[in-house]
Amino acid sequence: MMISTRGRYALRIMADVARHEGDAPVSVREIALRQEISGKYMEQIISVLCRAGLLKSVRGAQGGYHLARPCGEITVGMILRATEGDLAPVECVADGAHPCERIGDCPSHAVFSKVYAAINQVIDGVFLRDLIDDAAPVPPLPEKKG
Repeated sequence: MMISTRGRYALRIMADVARHEGDAPVSVREIALRQEISGKYMEQIISVLCRAGLLKSVRGAQGGYHLARPCGEITVGMILRATEGDLAPVECVADGAHPCERIGDCPSHAVFSKVYAAINQVIDGVFLRDLIDDAAPVPPLPEKKG
């Protein structure tokens, strides 16, 4: 199982918004500059995060994004599932999977179930607050010239 750039960028976007939000929303342009992510690709990811109820948008000239809830309530699992879907290593252990005909005979089912449980335990036990508390300080945006 590999987390795609979409999932990795979603974590970076959410951490950036958490670090920089205040009274004013965080603009797409600012996030794109700090994170070095294409604005167009980032907007696709942000759209998914908004639909998942993790970000909320503010429209207008001074618009941008705020977290939809406190960063101590948003888990890495919520972010990754919004962008990646179920993170099961194999289909037979995924949430809502149809029972496999070979479940009683399959020598690997127990291993994959344990892997899936461990993945969920880790990603659901790490909060957005943990990501921003553990991260290195973010350098300021470059100054505008002219």
